[in-house]
Amino acid sequence: MYFSTKVACQPALGRRGWAGWKQFAAADQGAIAVLFALLLVPVLIGVGISVDYLRAYGAYVEMQAELDVALVAAIKKIDNLDTDEIETLINEWFAAQTRLENYSLDEIAVDATGSTITATVNGVVRTTLLQLAGIRTVPISVTSQIAGPATSYLNVYLVLDKSASMMLAATTAGQAAMRSAIGCEFACHTGDSHTIGSKTYHNNYEYSTEAGIKLRSDVLLDAVEEVLATVDELDSSHTRIKVGLYRLSTTTAQVLAPTFSTSAVTAALYKPSNKLTSDSSSDGTYFNTALKVLKNFVGSSGTGKTPGSPLKLVMLITDGVQSARGWVTAASWACKASTYYNGNSICLSYPMSTISKRVTPLNPGWCDPIKNAGATLATVYTTYLPITLDWGYNGTVGNTMSSSNWISTWGGKLHPGVSSSTSRQDYLPIALSDCATSSDYFMQATEANEITSSLSTLFSRYLSTVRLTK
Repeated sequence: MYFSTKVACQPALGRRGWAGWKQFAAADQGAIAVLFALLLVPVLIGVGISVDYLRAYGAYVEMQAELDVALVAAIKKIDNLDTDEIETLINEWFAAQTRLENYSLDEIAVDATGSTITATVNGVVRTTLLQLAGIRTVPISVTSQIAGPATSYLNVYLVLDKSASMMLAATTAGQAAMRSAIGCEFACHTGDSHTIGSKTYHNNYEYSTEAGIKLRSDVLLDAVEEVLATVDELDSSHTRIKVGLYRLSTTTAQVLAPTFSTSAVTAALYKPSNKLTSDSSSDGTYFNTALKVLKNFVGSSGTGKTPGSPLKLVMLITDGVQSARGWVTAASWACKASTYYNGNSICLSYPMSTISKRVTPLNPGWCDPIKNAGATLATVYTTYLPITLDWGYNGTVGNTMSSSNWISTWGGKLHPGVSSSTSRQDYLPIALSDCATSSDYFMQATEANEITSSLSTLFSRYLSTVRLTK
């Protein structure tokens, strides 16, 4: 059977039915429009929450990254914990950023109490769709926290080389004056007497003292005082940083155990019986023995969070020569080559004994136990100047590495790329740089002002090392 749906249904609906249906449809469409209009604002607000808060989160991530970098940069730039200065530097950092239109800063606060430095930055992000709900801005706040030697408990071990080689006149002018008057740049306490005019000097040191010539051993004391001044400024309450004094020669002697009192350190520095002044010197420097003893004094480094667990910094000031003056008297010498200086015959070269071949740079491996225990080891190389008119220099430090017993006796291993024909003198800074924790903690100093400033520079460099903790 076949029928048409159109024909069958139309009579039942009729004209009134169609009109009603159209009215119903129109009314329904109106209701939907009203409902859509009512729901549009909440929908936009919902979308706005997603969009604006995603924008705020992006700004938060960006602000956090910028604050981390700004805080570390600020601490590295200054040598104190002045919170106002840190805040200024952080502000300047943010002002220099090109993406600051993503957010605006309200407040920067820095807290330097305790063992950390905390910086908090508050800001806002302007909204877009959320403004339909009357929300103009979204607040954001980021915090960075750093810790480091400048804010931690710290022990500083100042180790002064007291060998006779540190009795070198501190300036080139002083060295020239010593050479001209007594034929030697070193103010050793042992050696020949000298008569100049009607005055007799029992040793070189007596002459240098009379002539007012400052020695490198004198400059070491000036360098220590620079460090102590920094400690006083950084830890004015004397509750965080301890300083100890050590004398290095054939062994290491503890002059003063680490103490919070910088005045006690200064007093110990100049007390004659402590043998740190130029009034005394040692005939030898045995780093292989002395550094083992020093490691026992230093022990293991801590976290720096408590007085009982301090960070540890060892600062070694030396020319780095492993030697004993006994080699001079170990053989009968016959001059091989000589020259004239100021009318006097001066021997330039003698046959070297086996013992003289042991006068070499220190073996950097002897420094490893101190570093392996967690302490930071900084070295200042007080340049061993060439003394070409001195036969002892020409036969030892001025001679080549291959002519020494550095490998066979002291177990040394040449730095990669360095020739064995390199002089022992030229290898000294290489050995001392390898001895340090890193090349950042090594400095070479020749003149008096360089020696004084280098120790202070290394100390400040160490204090500026920080790590983000939050």
